[in-house]
Amino acid sequence: MRLRRFVKFGTLLAACVLAPCLSGLPPQVVGGGCGKRPQSGSKASSNRQAQPQSLVCRYYGYKVLNTHPHDSLAFTQGLVFDDGFLYESTGLYGRSTLRRVELQTGRVVNLHRLLNHYFGEGLTIFQDKIIQLTWQSRVGFVYDKNTFALLGRFNYPTQGWGITHDGARLITSDGTSTLRFLDPGTFKQIGQLKVFDADGPVDNINELEFVKGQIYANIWPTSRVAIISLQTGRVTGWVELTGLFEPTGPDASEMVPNGIAYAPQTDRLFVTGKLWPTIFEIELVPKPAM
Repeated sequence: MRLRRFVKFGTLLAACVLAPCLSGLPPQVVGGGCGKRPQSGSKASSNRQAQPQSLVCRYYGYKVLNTHPHDSLAFTQGLVFDDGFLYESTGLYGRSTLRRVELQTGRVVNLHRLLNHYFGEGLTIFQDKIIQLTWQSRVGFVYDKNTFALLGRFNYPTQGWGITHDGARLITSDGTSTLRFLDPGTFKQIGQLKVFDADGPVDNINELEFVKGQIYANIWPTSRVAIISLQTGRVTGWVELTGLFEPTGPDASEMVPNGIAYAPQTDRLFVTGKLWPTIFEIELVPKPAM
């Protein structure tokens, strides 16, 4: 089976660690300060203390509030929570699907299989439509949210990795440090945003979720989640999911965290990973920079 580690290349950036209580999400940062490698030593500590509050980088660990069953054969590429259900896009050639999942039981209540030559990727729900990306085919699909009926398709010039929206624009990732904004009616690109922190561009941006005005992004194939300002592209914080699930077996290297879903009505955050048997409901816990 041709898994992603054999075909995705890019510089993995050593990132600073840790994850939030959603009610205490960091304010949007307008510049400065957030690097992937926490500073150490008295000089660095002194510099950090002297930074304006708007330039401070946040680091987070996590607290598990609940766990929910998840199909351990699902190679999760996109995750959304809507109307009490999880909607999921899964990948791998010959195994890619779109599915509606009952949160409490993990039961797949609706399933659409992609043709074997499509590798499913990111997923979002915009109004009453589901939008799903594919990896290298440069084709996206639009479905009716309730029936999963295929309504249309569209093309894009890059690889497809993650997708979310801010209520007005679709926001996509392609494995680089660039987020692209698409018109939700025409699917034409209307803008882009370079993502960076104090150490430079942040590459391998994967699954995306819009959370309280910022973008949460899995950084493939690490356990880190970047919190990104939509105004500047700067990473304002890092979430570290290490230890949430420890994979074993021959596919362990593929079983990285991927999948972030936010429920704004209840202020809940759900995370999972490729081939994970569990959906974790977590609270992000602020941590001091090291």
